[in-house]
Amino acid sequence: RRAMRHAHQLGAQDPLMHRLVPNLVGQMGQAYPELGRAQALIQETLLLEETRFRQTLDRGLRLLDDELGKLPDDADLPGEAAFKLYDTYGFPLDLTQDALREKGRGVDTDGFAAAMEEQKAKARAAWAGSGETADAAIWFDLADTHGTTEFLGYDTEAAEGQVLAVIRDGAAIGKAAAGDSVQIVVNQTPFYAESGGQVGDTGTLKTETGRARITDTRKSAGIFIHFAEVEEGEITKGTGAELSVDSVRRGTIRANHSATHLLHEALREALGEHVAQRGSLNAPDRLRFDFSHSKALSPDELTRVEQEVNAFIRQNAPVETRIMTPDDARALGAQALFGEKYGDEVRVVSMGRQAGSGKGTDKQTYSLELCGGTHVKQTGDIGVFVALGDSASSAGVRRIEALTGAAAFDYLAAQDHRMSEIASVLKAQPAEVPDRVRALLDERKALQAELSDLRRELAMSGGGQSTAPAARDVGGVPFLGQALTGVTGKDLPALIDAHKDKMGSGAVLLVADAGGKAAIAAGVTADLTGRISAVDMVRAAAEALGGKGGGGRPDMAQAGGPDASKSAEAIAAVEALLADGAA
Repeated sequence: RRAMRHAHQLGAQDPLMHRLVPNLVGQMGQAYPELGRAQALIQETLLLEETRFRQTLDRGLRLLDDELGKLPDDADLPGEAAFKLYDTYGFPLDLTQDALREKGRGVDTDGFAAAMEEQKAKARAAWAGSGETADAAIWFDLADTHGTTEFLGYDTEAAEGQVLAVIRDGAAIGKAAAGDSVQIVVNQTPFYAESGGQVGDTGTLKTETGRARITDTRKSAGIFIHFAEVEEGEITKGTGAELSVDSVRRGTIRANHSATHLLHEALREALGEHVAQRGSLNAPDRLRFDFSHSKALSPDELTRVEQEVNAFIRQNAPVETRIMTPDDARALGAQALFGEKYGDEVRVVSMGRQAGSGKGTDKQTYSLELCGGTHVKQTGDIGVFVALGDSASSAGVRRIEALTGAAAFDYLAAQDHRMSEIASVLKAQPAEVPDRVRALLDERKALQAELSDLRRELAMSGGGQSTAPAARDVGGVPFLGQALTGVTGKDLPALIDAHKDKMGSGAVLLVADAGGKAAIAAGVTADLTGRISAVDMVRAAAEALGGKGGGGRPDMAQAGGPDASKSAEAIAAVEALLADGAA
């Protein structure tokens, strides 16, 4: 950004940083091959960033000049003002200092730091007030006392454990009774805790003295936290427990998670190797996948991605997991999340077969990713994949939402039902619907044009009155003022031109009733624009109608008003304007 500002000062009018990328790739690409793979994305992102930053820079420099204008000539910029530029307008402190240094001024950095600390203190207070600080201490204490929770859910959906703690309102309690909402910690669990985009499991926990419904599972400090509603009896610390995951729900989550892996690889195949995961959600009812890409997918690209995912689902290849070091995983071609930190061992999930992929021990693995989530046993278990669409998530990041399995079939059935309804209304076969709709739209367009012509003819003939409107002399100017119904604001300019042509010389004001509100248009023939302005006419009319403003050219202008019932007053106001001009 500093380089961008100096380029801006040197007179660069257009973004230029992205033009340096080919040279960068040429010099550094051998050491960092990912630069070459992502060159297009890097250039597009830089171009977007520089375009946006130029707007920030222009706005920030104007605001900086405004702040300096309030100060003595040799005074430093107050820290609060510099922080406002940073916090509210995105203008970094170092750029503020650079700009001021050129003017022989500085920034009150102590004041800036104080303003920054004040904001942080407010944020910390808000976070502490949420109870998360106290909760975090509890989980760390439990981890110190009992060790981290052992996760059994890769191999089973039911297991036995021991209740180590019952937490309510941030404090440990000995037991919880029916109706209580608590958090339960056990020594080992089959429940997956929310992480990596996969939502936490739900299910049941039973002891000899009670039963609880698990509504969510999360983790902190290595402790799996079971959010529970006690339904019967009591749940007591120190007792044995039977834990059962909601198997149907887990199954849909597994299918969605495995589908995101196939989707990730299909996007890389369709769009390029610059595509990388930037976020995901694997829920029981849907999946969401965010990825690096700077523009919307075309319909053909989205169809290609959807078809490829479904092809590997139909392949019904086994989904395999292996534990290895991060370096070994990368050597096999495994995809890792950008910015993610990994331990000494990682879990690598592979699925799909593709000859010549170069990934996996056999160099024929389609998808290979580092992942700690739960997955299907065969890709065919996903059932079917339906992409709902592509949208922007943030700058340089796109988002695809999709359905799998039963949810996808239900969606397709609903779409088929809607299509059948549409075809029935149109009295056509489903395959004929697009042509029938296009024909109806063309017919509607033709009818609208015909209706617009009829409205104009009606308005020119007097709007249904016995005689057509006639111009009369006002202050030596032929003036025609008319209130209309049955026409729109879009019709008025053409009507104005028609009246001007018919009059030869004069001024016209038309006020149309548009659902109680007024649309106003005025016109002046070329020979009179030196004496009369259509802009002045519409402004006078708008004021009489309870509005204000209006604009256009001396020969044609338009405005609006809130009360069309006062059209007579608007015409009278323009007549008065013309009379005053003559006087």
